[in-house]
Amino acid sequence: MRRLAASLAIAAALMAPAAAETVTTAVSSPTISVSSNFTGTDIVVFGDVERDAATVSRGAEGYDVVVIVSGPGEAVVTRRKERILGIWINRDARTYVGVPSYYAVLANRPLEEITSPELLKKLHLGIDHLVIPTGGDPTVAPSRADNDFLDAFRRLKQKSGLYLSDMTGVEFLSSTLFKASLYLPANVPVGELRADVFLFRDGALLARKTQTIDIVKVGFEQFTYEAAYNYALLYGIAAVLLAYLTGWLAGVLFRKD
Repeated sequence: MRRLAASLAIAAALMAPAAAETVTTAVSSPTISVSSNFTGTDIVVFGDVERDAATVSRGAEGYDVVVIVSGPGEAVVTRRKERILGIWINRDARTYVGVPSYYAVLANRPLEEITSPELLKKLHLGIDHLVIPTGGDPTVAPSRADNDFLDAFRRLKQKSGLYLSDMTGVEFLSSTLFKASLYLPANVPVGELRADVFLFRDGALLARKTQTIDIVKVGFEQFTYEAAYNYALLYGIAAVLLAYLTGWLAGVLFRKD
């Protein structure tokens, strides 16, 4: 029985079509340090298309590349303000859970020209196809108000520079070598970013590769971050004492005799 199972496994492996193309990727800065003077930085994702011996050589125009860079998930509350009796107050809100704190999509041409809308939706490629779950019942169809909140969420993320789309962000340097250039703003979230590279040809997905980019705090920012989370009580007491000392010192320096 074991010999039969092993023979079937080998036969299945031999019958399975080998991947004609694979993609190898690398990032210019696998680790980015965030300090008090951090104002943003540029990163570059490099890639190379590798073909097997039986694959016909193609020019760069035969391939399309989409690069998705996404940050760790977070919970976001989007609120709508209304003016009542001359005062602007929060009236309604929607909570989105597990949404990417950062999201960038780069390609060598518009996504609609690369593959079908069905595949874009299946792979969640593009801001419009990004799955943004809410805290409500997922089986209930979203209302018009829900869609308005979702549009506002995307608009605010794009305005802050945390969501972006660049359909000229991928450049082919040769028939197989390409690069994707991206600017990370100063407010990029700390944590692990995923850089997913998708290789297409004639609308079909040929290969996919993932790289990671670590955004880490260093120096005094890292010290205060660790103190606030690991020693919350002592951090709070120290903050109160520092505020009291600062106020007392300011009163002494600027006291009028």
